[in-house]
Amino acid sequence: QVQLVESGGGEVQAGDSLRLSCAVSGRTIISLSMGWFRQAPGKEREFVAAITRSWSGGRLNYADSVKGRFTISSDNAKNTVYLQMNSLKPEDTAVYYCAADVHGSGSWYQPGTYDYWGQGTQVTVSS
Repeated sequence: QVQLVESGGGEVQAGDSLRLSCAVSGRTIISLSMGWFRQAPGKEREFVAAITRSWSGGRLNYADSVKGRFTISSDNAKNTVYLQMNSLKPEDTAVYYCAADVHGSGSWYQPGTYDYWGQGTQVTVSS
């Protein structure tokens, strides 16, 4: 069983930065593809960023709306994945979730690919 616990959310002003953390237990992250998703009120859950694992190494993927502002990274020693969010905008307001893909299904942008989810952390950006 894989467990994910997010932290680091909060309320900030537009232009500020936040770093979200996702602590993983039950399996080492080097064997997992990890994703960040977000869901705003009344909207569907949407892809934000992912680290996909393969025999050839990891690959970073981003939604166009966050490319150049957000960075996904991982610390294998801490078994933790991070989402550094810079230049935050009011439209980034959402509950942010981390997710783990055990099977390496490849469709890293689709929520249905992921096997385990965290409880979410709220990010609120005011103008």
